[in-house]
Order: sequence, then C-alpha cells, then structure tokens
Amino acid sequence: MSQQPSSARRGARLLAGAASAATGLLLLSGCTGGPSAEMNSDYGFATAEQVADSPITVWVDSSREPAVKAFTEAYPDVPLEYEVYDGNAGGSGTFQTKISLMDQAGEGWPDVVFSTQQNDAIWASQETNGLQAFAAPLNKGFMDEEFLDGFAAGSLDYSTIDGTVYGLRNDLAQNVTYYNQRLLDEFGYEVPTTWEEYGELGDKLAAEHPGYILGSLGDSFMTYVYYGGSESPVFQADGTEFSSDVEDPNTVAITEILDGMLENGTLVQDSFFGAEFAEKYADKLVAVPGPVWYTGAIFQGALGVPAGEIGVSAPLHWEGGEIETGNVGGGIWYASSHTKNLDAVEQFLEFATSAPEFQVEASSGYPANTEAAKGWLAKLAETGYFVNEDFEQVMADAAGQIWDGWSVTKWSPESAWATVVIPGIAEGETIESLLPVWKEELDNEATVNGYTVK
Repeated sequence: MSQQPSSARRGARLLAGAASAATGLLLLSGCTGGPSAEMNSDYGFATAEQVADSPITVWVDSSREPAVKAFTEAYPDVPLEYEVYDGNAGGSGTFQTKISLMDQAGEGWPDVVFSTQQNDAIWASQETNGLQAFAAPLNKGFMDEEFLDGFAAGSLDYSTIDGTVYGLRNDLAQNVTYYNQRLLDEFGYEVPTTWEEYGELGDKLAAEHPGYILGSLGDSFMTYVYYGGSESPVFQADGTEFSSDVEDPNTVAITEILDGMLENGTLVQDSFFGAEFAEKYADKLVAVPGPVWYTGAIFQGALGVPAGEIGVSAPLHWEGGEIETGNVGGGIWYASSHTKNLDAVEQFLEFATSAPEFQVEASSGYPANTEAAKGWLAKLAETGYFVNEDFEQVMADAAGQIWDGWSVTKWSPESAWATVVIPGIAEGETIESLLPVWKEELDNEATVNGYTVK
C-alpha cells in the first residue's frame, strides 16, 4: 500500500496555507491562481488555503472507479467524493470543456481527474485568461522525487512539458500479438510475426474457415493499433508543425492489408465493446494485434475466454525491419492546482498509480509504476491464464519497443478516424479511397488547434 504523506509535509502545507491566509497572498475564495495569487516556491504553483478535512472530488471513468473504491476502503477517514464521466474516451474533449466552464466561473474544480487521453497536459498546463493552469506541477516539491522515479522510463513523457511533470501515467498500453492456441492448433496455423504474415493469414483463414476473424476496425483507437503500430507517419508533429503522410510506403502497405482483410471478412466492423461482438466472435477470434489491456478488458472480460487458450507474442512488425509497436492509451491522473487538500490529493495519486489494491488486483492495464507492474505480471502468471510461459518477458519487452514517430498533440487522432474511416467503411468504402479525406480531416484539426500543416 502507498505510504501517506509525511507528517512534516502535512504540517508544512497547513502552515503554508495559514501563512498565506494571514498575509493575503492567495485568493481564499477558491479562485486560486488569478492575477493576485503568488507562487508557492515549495510546490511550484499558487496554492489555495489548505483545509485539512476538506473533501476531495475525483473524476474517473468506469474502468477506474475501482481505484476510488479501493482507496476509500484503505483510507475511510479521508473525505472523498467522486464522479464517473466518459474519461475523454475517443477524444471527446469532455475534460477540457468542463474545466473551461469552471475556469470561467472561478470555482467548482475537481481535485483529481483521470483521462484516457495522453494529450491533456498540453492544455491543462497552460494559464487561461490570467488564471493559473488547472494541472498542478508534480515534480516541483508537491510529490516526492523517489516516488516519481518509480515509473517506467519514458512513461511520464506525455505529461511532461518543458521539464515539468503535470500528470501521472496510470498504465502502459504497448501492443503485442494475442493468439488463440486452441484454434491455431485446430486449423494447423502458425502465429503471425509480421504484418505481411498477418495479411496472408487473413487470406487463408477466409478461404478455409470463413466466419473466424483476426480483429476489428470498429473502434476509434484502431488508428493507434494499425497505423501507429505499423510505423505509418500519418500523425506527426514537430513543435507547432503537423504532417500526415498517407502516401508513405508503410501507410500504403498497411492500408492494402486492412482493405484486403475487410473484403474477405477477417476484419469486422463491430466494436470490441459492443454486445454483438461478444455474441458473434467470442470463440472465433484467432489472433489480433492490440494493447496489453486487452488481457482483462477483452479476453478475460468482454469475451470471457477461459484460461489455457490465449497466448501472447511479440508485436507485429514489417518483414526485415526492427520490432516497433503502437501505444493505445495508457491514461493519466491529474491533480488540480486549486485543491484545498494537497495531502489527500497526493495520497490518492500515490495509491491510484502504485497500490496493489488497485493496480494489481483491480486494474486491467499494465501499470506504469514499475513495482506495480511486477505484481501485475506475477498475478497473471499465478492464474495460468496464458499458454506461453514467456508472456511476462514479451509484454515487458514491448514496453520498450513503442515507435516514437506517433505524436501527442492538442487533439486526439481518434476523432478523425471516428468521423471519416468508421462510417466510410460501414458504407462500403475502402480505406484506400478514404485516405485523402482522412488526411484532410487531420489537417483541418491541426489548423483549428493552431498548428501549421506541412
């Protein structure tokens, strides 16, 4: 279990809050960070007056609700309220929209927010109309450096702006290749190791065992799985310049593979999380590339595949090339710079990202905290769920094989996929025919968000 903040830090925070109140250096109405607020050098931002028993409000999506419940069981004396929202799924923008309204009102901010998107630090770290940024700096004295050093190398990069950490990564979401060993043995097939073999397996499966599949394109995050995972440069940003190359050889090649599998039926259009997918394909998914959170969310959860059937192999890569994989999510926890209970917020963040009560026992994702990740893998090994004993090494290796050519920007690439590609293929269009429209949508989004399109 995560340790509580030290009594010395707790006392220092209360004294700092009292001193600030006495001298009038901070706005005590709750509108911290406004024009009259002053920087608290101990934490790197203007802190509100601290109230030891002030309840904290936590926003989570449904998958992270167990973190809140586990925390309240572990620390029943910490006052906490929570709200379940969409978690920014699919790049909805709910997080930013709601915080913007609270910024205008000058009150009402939550104390902790979880987002499934990796790009929120870009806006959450910026001042708005003279009001300090929503996200509190975490590495300027608020959280212990030793704790921050316990996250996997590079896992905090997405939430780090100019050297300042604004969010804690909940989980890593590296792609691997899942396969159903029972079905492969029954059909006499081998596990695909390259994108070329994946497409060839689709042709063979369609011809010899129609109705069995190798995945779906019905979710907006598939852009990360197939284009990010195939090193296709369709979403790249350099500073404020954006580019999307739909004519790159990798982009063209993966598109051809996907179109072929759509045509022969081994890629379907049902969402992995729809009731119909489980009804149709629970026992017909032969192999699929996807993030490590598929383990709990898809195979053990939605599809209910029993232990002893599923295996995990290295990410698909291009023949003759190095293994580079995609990254599909891996949400981030943010602390509010406006909170009146820094101690409770720190305590919750440490618990949610590292405590085995959530990260090992109740989280479907591969923890970004290295010690929690060891426990998560060990627990999976104990269950005997996977058919291959080296699955732990496969997942650990994939965490260091994520392609760095896919960028994080102010907006999510999922929205363009959902707007253009999903409805397009539903109407019988090929992805190849949609590439120019997809690029145009990406370029338009870049322009709207202040990027220069190359």
